[in-house]
Amino acid sequence: MVLAGDIGGTKTDLAIFSVEGGPHEPLTETEVHSADYPSLQALVSEFLKQVKTPVERASFDVAGPVIDGRVQITNLPWVMDEASLARDLNFKSVRLINDLEAVARAIPILRPGDVRTLNAGQPVPNGPIGVVAPGTGLGESFLTWDGSKYVPHGSEGGHSDFAPTDERQIGLLRYVLERFGHAGVERVCSGIGIPNIYEYLRDVERIPENSEVAQLIASAKDRTAVIANTAIDPRQPSKLCATTIETFVSILASEAANLALKVMATGGIYLGGGVPLHVLSALERPGFMESFKRKGRFADLMGRIPVHVILTRAALVGAAAYGLESFKNGE
Repeated sequence: MVLAGDIGGTKTDLAIFSVEGGPHEPLTETEVHSADYPSLQALVSEFLKQVKTPVERASFDVAGPVIDGRVQITNLPWVMDEASLARDLNFKSVRLINDLEAVARAIPILRPGDVRTLNAGQPVPNGPIGVVAPGTGLGESFLTWDGSKYVPHGSEGGHSDFAPTDERQIGLLRYVLERFGHAGVERVCSGIGIPNIYEYLRDVERIPENSEVAQLIASAKDRTAVIANTAIDPRQPSKLCATTIETFVSILASEAANLALKVMATGGIYLGGGVPLHVLSALERPGFMESFKRKGRFADLMGRIPVHVILTRAALVGAAAYGLESFKNGE
């Protein structure tokens, strides 16, 4: 048995897998709010007491850079290292990997029903693959072919600079710079970024919001979910929420295209994370691919790159695959 976990700034998924069942078939699982716990050890200990299943090895993907088996999660005050986790949880081994490396590990083993295709394109066999995943923050990774298999590479590309592509986004850049002093793309292309777009459109462009929706957003624990749901809800029209999501979709498309150009992702681009699932209908409109292909002389190349939205919990699948592989290798 291997315990796998997807440790995010907002929520944590834990599941137990067996070698026989593989990374797509958890034996038991749970989802909890990460901030309700003081540490990963406390969270895991509670889960294992409930399930009463003997586990000796674990593999956790974490939202943050893992260096020498140690990481401080990006949007939580948790510091983790493999040795301490193994000791505190009485495990034979614990493996920590970046969450986007885990998503990348899942790409080659995704099943047909695990994705929704936005652009079929013309994939190049064994071509590089890019992954862009807006969740609480923004994660990016990529895969390259080594001659026999795809090799995943983590990155912190979500913290690179935001590159606006139109007048509205230029105004948004100024707004974010004034508020935070640095305009990383995560500030406008993630769960924590969508409220920044909303507030810019409300406070600077003065797009009006009806009082009922404004109150709903102001009182919400997760403002991003409310903005996204309202934007696509015909029963509760909101020009401000709709424009927020349209702007987010354009930024996401441009950033995904930037990664595609940097790694020459002729094998495809995969969109992961929770936010694309919330706004899937908006991604399926023509605007996403129009923004994705807006790369001047490279527009034709961009049109040939396949683009998919991941529908399954790819990070957990990737973490499980990594843990099961380590188990088979006796690590």
